Amino acid sequence: MKNLLSKTLLPLLPVLFLAANSMASSVPETAQKKSAESKAVQTQVEQASSARAQNQRSKITEEAVAAIAQTETALKALDEGKTDEAIKALEIATGKLELILARDPNLALVPVDVNMITYDLYADVDTVKAVIKEAQDALDHGKIQEARSLLTSLASEVVISTTSIPLATYPAAIKAVSPMLDKGQTEKAKTALRAALDTLVVTSEVVPLPLLRSQYMLTAAEKLAEKPNRTDEENQQLNNLLKAAKGELKLAQVLGYGKGKDFAPLYQQIKSIKDKAAGGKSGKGWFDELKKKLADLF
Repeated sequence: MKNLLSKTLLPLLPVLFLAANSMASSVPETAQKKSAESKAVQTQVEQASSARAQNQRSKITEEAVAAIAQTETALKALDEGKTDEAIKALEIATGKLELILARDPNLALVPVDVNMITYDLYADVDTVKAVIKEAQDALDHGKIQEARSLLTSLASEVVISTTSIPLATYPAAIKAVSPMLDKGQTEKAKTALRAALDTLVVTSEVVPLPLLRSQYMLTAAEKLAEKPNRTDEENQQLNNLLKAAKGELKLAQVLGYGKGKDFAPLYQQIKSIKDKAAGGKSGKGWFDELKKKLADLF
């Protein structure tokens, strides 16, 4: 939904526009506002997402990137009829891969590129439920593409995609090319190099934003719950944080980032904390079980 979903992957915007045009009147035409509590933790959410991506980028090695670059150089050289240059590039690629394996013979995948895409949904639980119902109705009437367009936008997540070299197959595939070139089998060698590059493995880590937001909201709520002699304003703030955290969990549930049975204990824990904090009471350890269950869900 173009008007409900903010994201960084611009090439997909036409698809989102199609979804927006196919939606029924129950879907708002403008993005719904984020809560004050959601806005308050936005910086922390962004930093946490970036940290996860950076952790993956830290695993990228110079040798791995060079091995891919030299493979592409070899392919380009063969396209230009420069066989000697191609052989030299493949020798360099093989040497880089051997260095990687020498460090860790048991390594299965070595990263060469990491991308992070954020899909942020500006819609509440009732709106999402309405879109899901419309998508279901579309499926019931055989309108597959309409349902697909509606469901495409129902995501609130950070996707961290890592492209890696499969060390079980890639080095051997590169080594097998040189004998082909020695025999003058240029076209066969080019096909083999393209096939090797096509074996690069892409793995994705999905971080649900509603769960991440609720985590930081509950952290802020815990600090308030532990504070003795809270003011009326702080009591209200604590209630707002617990309510907002529960709302984010409900959004995560309706978006399918877990099953109802996964979320039910979390809702019970939030209710228990609200009861304990009633009347301005304070205490420590109230959030321990809740944090553990949320971590298990992550």
